Amino acid sequence: MRLHAQPVNVVSILGNDYSLKAPEGQEETLSQAVRMLNVALAETKRNYPTLIGDKLLVLAALNLCSKQIELQREHAQTLERTQAQIDATVDAISRTISDQ
Repeated sequence: MRLHAQPVNVVSILGNDYSLKAPEGQEETLSQAVRMLNVALAETKRNYPTLIGDKLLVLAALNLCSKQIELQREHAQTLERTQAQIDATVDAISRTISDQ
């Protein structure tokens, strides 16, 4: 059995090229992540034009992490609301069945 070598993807972040290996089937996810990071870096640079290098990268990463945390909270709230709606529907169905 021959293992397939992961292809190397060269990506550019802050003008530097990085050779990265993405798991098979995850190449598009890597590409999207690089685009997202570069957009976040550009936005951060616009808001803080004096930041460079590591400080720019860290602030952009923190902004992305903050957005991720907010999305996770929103997702959890949506799940809770959906579960409450399902529970209410199941209760209504159970009452309807037991009333018959």
